[in-house]
Amino acid sequence: MKIDIKQITEGEESLVLRYKELTPTVNRILGILRDQDNRIWGRIDGESVAINRDEILYLESVDEKVFAYTKDKVLRLDGSLTSFLMEVEDDAFFRSSKSVVINVNRVKSLKSLSSNRIDVTMEGDEHLIISRRYASEFRRLLRGER
Repeated sequence: MKIDIKQITEGEESLVLRYKELTPTVNRILGILRDQDNRIWGRIDGESVAINRDEILYLESVDEKVFAYTKDKVLRLDGSLTSFLMEVEDDAFFRSSKSVVINVNRVKSLKSLSSNRIDVTMEGDEHLIISRRYASEFRRLLRGER
């Protein structure tokens, strides 16, 4: 994909998007341009599907593949957990371990565990563990100190 970017000092700003095929990447760009950047594109059974970010309970990296879990869907996302966090720049998403990112807004309950870990129950009754590496940062987040 060829990208031409030109900064102007006067006149009206404009964007032109030219594409041959409506791919997930083009869909994502269109969503951003249409102020729908709250949507995440992924694949279910080879079909491109969009969901709202706030539907995501958590994301998990398994065998270098990233999956987003909602109450009733599992989407395969492109990229890595790190690229997801950089792309969305949303404080609602918190890295809870090397392979999991949780949506803090979808946490139902918390329970302290030994070794400074935290058991998190998500809205879908899924139990996830915040590893001790990330637990102190999570506690700061809960206190509003992030």
